[in-house]
Amino acid sequence: MTNTSPGPRAGGPKSRRTFTPAQKLDLLAGYEDAVLRNGGGAYLRKEGIYSSQMTEWRKLRDAGVLAGRNPGEKIGRLTPEQAEIARLRRQLAVTQRRLGITEVALGIMGKAHELLEEISKGSHDDTPPKRR
Repeated sequence: MTNTSPGPRAGGPKSRRTFTPAQKLDLLAGYEDAVLRNGGGAYLRKEGIYSSQMTEWRKLRDAGVLAGRNPGEKIGRLTPEQAEIARLRRQLAVTQRRLGITEVALGIMGKAHELLEEISKGSHDDTPPKRR
């Protein structure tokens, strides 16, 4: 039996795909939206992108390197300062999420406390049952 398929490199090697900063931002937004719907892996397969690219592009975006760049403009590695800015922005986002959760929890605890006080007052206001 002979194999008649042309093979993976029949047309020669494919050139590397390149993405403009705007395309990277669009793909990141699409990926993050897909992740929220539990479809991140499917999105990456559909677009033919690796998760490591998303990680790298997210770092660039968080450092503010992708915004306002022109198509074709080179984006090199992050400087130590840009990497620190990106790290601090991620840390701030995590801290803000935790703060939001804590504020909600404190609100719930306050309402539970009020409810328990009302129940406690109600039990003190009741007259004891008469004995027969």
